Amino acid sequence: MSKKKISRRKFLVRGGLGTIGVLAVGTYLFRNPIRRVIAEAIDSGESPYMGDTSSPVIWFEVTSENNIVLHSPKVEMGQGTFTSLAQMAADELEVSMEQMKVIHANSASGNMDGFATGGSTSVASLWVPLRELAATMREMIKNKAAEKIGVSIEQLSIADGVISEGENSISYAEVVADVSEWNIPDTPVLKDIKEYKFVGRPIPRVDLKDKVFGAPIFGMDATLPDMLHGAVVRSSAIGATYIDADISKAETMPGVVKVIKEPDFVGVIANSLIEAENAKNTIVVDWKVDRKWQTSDIEAMIAVGQGEPYVIQKEGDAEDILSEGENIITSDYKSPIGAHAQLEPNGALAHVEDDTATIFMSTQVVKLTRDEIAERLGLDEENVNIVPTFLGGGFGRRLHTPNAVQAAVLSKAVGKPVKCFFTRKEEFQNDTFRPPTHHVLKAKLSEDGMIEAIEHNVSSGDVAHGSAMLPSILEPILGSDIGAWRGGMIQYGAIPNFRTISWRVKLPFATSWWRSLGLLANTFAIESFMDELAIKAKKSPVEFRLAQIQDDNRGFRLKEVIKAAVEKSGYTDEVVNGRAMGFAVSTDANTPCAQVVEVSIENKEIKVHKVTCAMDPGIAVNPDQVRAQCEGAIIMGMSAAMFEKMDVEDGQLTPTIYGPYQMALMKNAPKQIDVVLLQNDDKPGAVGEPPLGPIGAAVANAVFRLTGERLREMPLQLKSSKV
Repeated sequence: MSKKKISRRKFLVRGGLGTIGVLAVGTYLFRNPIRRVIAEAIDSGESPYMGDTSSPVIWFEVTSENNIVLHSPKVEMGQGTFTSLAQMAADELEVSMEQMKVIHANSASGNMDGFATGGSTSVASLWVPLRELAATMREMIKNKAAEKIGVSIEQLSIADGVISEGENSISYAEVVADVSEWNIPDTPVLKDIKEYKFVGRPIPRVDLKDKVFGAPIFGMDATLPDMLHGAVVRSSAIGATYIDADISKAETMPGVVKVIKEPDFVGVIANSLIEAENAKNTIVVDWKVDRKWQTSDIEAMIAVGQGEPYVIQKEGDAEDILSEGENIITSDYKSPIGAHAQLEPNGALAHVEDDTATIFMSTQVVKLTRDEIAERLGLDEENVNIVPTFLGGGFGRRLHTPNAVQAAVLSKAVGKPVKCFFTRKEEFQNDTFRPPTHHVLKAKLSEDGMIEAIEHNVSSGDVAHGSAMLPSILEPILGSDIGAWRGGMIQYGAIPNFRTISWRVKLPFATSWWRSLGLLANTFAIESFMDELAIKAKKSPVEFRLAQIQDDNRGFRLKEVIKAAVEKSGYTDEVVNGRAMGFAVSTDANTPCAQVVEVSIENKEIKVHKVTCAMDPGIAVNPDQVRAQCEGAIIMGMSAAMFEKMDVEDGQLTPTIYGPYQMALMKNAPKQIDVVLLQNDDKPGAVGEPPLGPIGAAVANAVFRLTGERLREMPLQLKSSKV
């Protein structure tokens, strides 16, 4: 099989990333300016695909029924990625959607994404590579067909996976049946998007049937013959270090096959799940706990001024203008610790046999998990096969799945398959939480009611730093946490003086990736403050924002989603029949999104009746799925902004079950969500996370118009006795 030369596009992408790295290291002494350059590039840039695109053979399989199987390196966790990828591939392969099947690529196939599945990048990063691979596969098959029929390739036509020349025809399946070696041609010119039959159309989901009929497709459904069950003891205390354990009673419990003590954990293998859990509960573990933390301790740590400051955005002289003088407007906002609370707990089914390991699991990081298991067990990486399943919720919780290592260690100890999962309580207490935040904003208005200067200070626990996704070598280079300040930059570029300072705090418990990272909290603070400033300036909050947006491409797209949301919702500043509207807008991963909510107060509780969302994701590969993503993100954002909160009591995170951990219920959902999609970019952009940004601020701004009470802390709760 010949190797395809690297394309100029790939060279430029890789060369560009390398240049940033060289610049970052080479200008370390001048790191504050370069950090701002890197931060702004991350804020507005795109993530390239980081997997193997050298050969279509590891991506596509032609079945004997003349169907196409796409082995996806991106996992399906409900976002609809499989369907969009199938649409993109089908158009270039010239097959029908009925002929397309998408499955997860296992690590043994070599088709792995080095970045993982996250950051709203699945469709956007594969927009060019996948279509190129599909077009190349089509030409490979077409070339072989020309040889078999004995005609020139120019004489052939293709329809639904059948290649024809006059009365002669041959299916893809017939062409590939006896081919053992392929020559990979140069990448053909891609079709014009106007020629596509499926991209841009609301195609039904390819995974719909299995989910409707309850097929066993999730990690918790995985089974193997002679499978045993495992249980690992996990501490409920923050910062606990495992010292030793008394396993004597556990070893005598019914159904126990083996109890193992590792340097970092103790676990049980038994014939059934209940027997494994019963034995685990008899183990007496010696934990070292240095301190019993309380919520008040965490709040004190997270206050602006307590962490390490990094200036990530700067224009003009905001610091000097806002440091002294009259008419400085200052406000602060807060958000709490948040859990992922996904339906399916973390776990894995591992089968370690001799020098090989096979792991069935829900994970967003196939390659990282493979590498960690190989290192722990001392195996060659190619002998570890991660078989991804559908995810019962991801949201960033599965961007590190070290629990697979524990399952593999248990399996190796008995030489049989072992299935090991978190309990619900363990999942809550050992989550990698959304960090709490504190925001201090300052601004000064000019005499004509425009913003002369504005500053955003955001203090947060880590999101990217300390995670397995970000190499530790980047920590001193980046300084600030790129996840914590996501959505925290000032997006109003027409303001002459602005700056953003990210305060990094290392918390005593694990915090990491959560859907949209810092976007929800940062937008809540900034857009609530913009509402305050508009009222101070005695201007419409919509017109006030529009006047502060710069006239460039990014500004144009931002203005357009604002106008679309306002027009569709019929936005007004007035309270009508006991209902008020609130407005907010954000840009995340280069996708602008504006939202208008309609709110009332019923029985002293906030009731959201309607949400209008206008978003510009560029090309919507599947418009129905994009709308569904907007609806899901809005509901999730409402839940986080209005209900969800974890506390710290006597050194433990609480609550540990659904119910006490309040989330939005069906009764809390708006009866109407209108989604307007714009396309002011010539490629697909981020979809899954941008719609989370505006919802918290939009609700809070509507509540202010109803009650005069400015809600400054999530979850949003009314405090005024006048309500």
